[in-house]
Amino acid sequence: MKSTRTVFTVPAPGIVTTVVLISLPLLALTVLPAPTSVIQDLTQDTVRRASQQEPESASAPENAPNQLRTVVLDAGHGGKDPGCIGRKTRESRVVLKLVLELGRKIKQHMPKMRVIYTRSSDHFVDLYERGAIANRNRADLFISIHCNASPSSSRVYGTETYTMGLHKTQGNLEVARRENAAILQERDYQTTYKGFNPNSPLATIMLANYQHAFMASSINFAEKIERSFRHNANRKSNGVKQAGFIVLWKTAMPSVLIETGYLTNPTEENYLMSEEGQEEIADAIYKAFSQYKQEIEAGD
Repeated sequence: MKSTRTVFTVPAPGIVTTVVLISLPLLALTVLPAPTSVIQDLTQDTVRRASQQEPESASAPENAPNQLRTVVLDAGHGGKDPGCIGRKTRESRVVLKLVLELGRKIKQHMPKMRVIYTRSSDHFVDLYERGAIANRNRADLFISIHCNASPSSSRVYGTETYTMGLHKTQGNLEVARRENAAILQERDYQTTYKGFNPNSPLATIMLANYQHAFMASSINFAEKIERSFRHNANRKSNGVKQAGFIVLWKTAMPSVLIETGYLTNPTEENYLMSEEGQEEIADAIYKAFSQYKQEIEAGD
């Protein structure tokens, strides 16, 4: 093979630089196919690395503490515990449809959001397990959805959203007592809840002391929900309240319990059973959730 050499000079102030370029003829390169085993190893390694990167995005909240990534949706009651019963339906069935519709909306508009259900069918889940599901999955928000009841009057109607806290009225205590009574359906509940009696006002009030760390965020979200019910669903809001709910007990994140309406009111029962009513309720909660998420992630 022959090579060629080119010499030229580059003038500079007081300096003459000589550059010699040697060009060699191109060599013909033969590309040999990689052994099948190597290709398989590379493919497996690529898949393995891709799968290893998945949890990295899931652990992003550690690097971005304000990010809202996981929400747990809890449909109250279920299975052997029907909740409050109206003339045509029961609470456990209505709230399951509401929860599934809310989850669908969140996934539709926020595909990266992780949505976890405490139940996705009509079966019973222990109250302590609902909060434990949220804790195990390191949820950023816990939303429990219920329907209300008024044994004294079929005319009472409207929404209200609860956070964990001290009882300020007898009415709040009655709502908490009714929802907490679900523990009577659980096996060995006296041991699980260390002798807790759902009919004892003192025991229920004591539960309120467990969630102070997340109280401000819980109230913030609850206020957004009730505001959204008024503005986006034209619902009567009975406001944000506090009570000692076991389902909110020891959840290590902001948590709310939403009473979406009264099944003891025939008009509200028909509304909550209808597709239109369920769509409006779920949409109002979703809009409050979206606003809360944007606010938290903006660091306000």
